[in-house]
Parts: sequence; structure tokens; C-alpha cells
Amino acid sequence: MDCYACHHNRAIDALPPRELVAADGYWRVAHAFDTALPGWLILLPRRHVESIAELTDAEAAALGVWQVRLSRALRAVTGCTKTYLMQFAEKEGFAHVHFHVVPRMPGLPVEHRGPRVFACLGADEEQRVSPQDQDILAVALRDQLREDD
Repeated sequence: MDCYACHHNRAIDALPPRELVAADGYWRVAHAFDTALPGWLILLPRRHVESIAELTDAEAAALGVWQVRLSRALRAVTGCTKTYLMQFAEKEGFAHVHFHVVPRMPGLPVEHRGPRVFACLGADEEQRVSPQDQDILAVALRDQLREDD
């Protein structure tokens, strides 16, 4: 199985901050690699799951906690007014269930609000948040999550 998420989950101890913002026994949090929007997070199960219905009760319970904790951390670190939560797992090579936790910034243009925020994903290389900036943001979010514990 050639699963992008599972490949990274297997290498969890060697991941840079942007690929390991936080984790527990069920979930790992990463910064999206191809976004123009700083703080676009991906929340993914540590085991291979292709449907929400396949989550265990424990994974499902932890999912809700992670969504709220990440939303609070994003608000504290980025100043976003709210977060968008989405799950599709349809793109080729990305069938592993994953949730997008996206900061909705106060100045986000109307044409990028709601589901149109996906225009910020799959950005051209020069528009993407750099790996260095992703790492800086990941460390700030990690620190905020620790502070909130």
C-alpha cells in the first residue's frame, strides 16, 4: 500500500515539526504542505482508515477533542476568528481519512470563504507557505497546545 499518511506515520520519530505538530496514540497533526494559508492543519489517524465509519470509539472520542484543541490553538497563534473543519479523503494517493482544520482569518477575501477556501490548497510553489515558516508555526502551535494542557 502506497499511502502518503501511513508512510509519514511510520517515520513519526524522524518527522520535522511541520509533519508532527502534535500527536497521541490515535492521531497526528501536520501542516498542509501545499497551502498558501499559514496554519492549514491536517489531522489524520495514526492507523490506516479510509472511512470515518471505520474509526474506533476511542479514535472518534479523541477526534472531537483534537478538533477543539486545534481550533483554540490556531485562534491563539494565528488570530483567526474561527476554523473550518472538512473531511473528504478522495484525492488519488490520499484516501487515508484526514480532517482539514483551517484558520479563517479576519481578512480572508470573500471569494475564499467557506468551501472556496480550497482555492488556497494546491498552491503554486511560490505562493505556498515555506517549509521553514510551516516549522515555525508548528512549533508555536505545539507550545500553545502544551500551555493549554
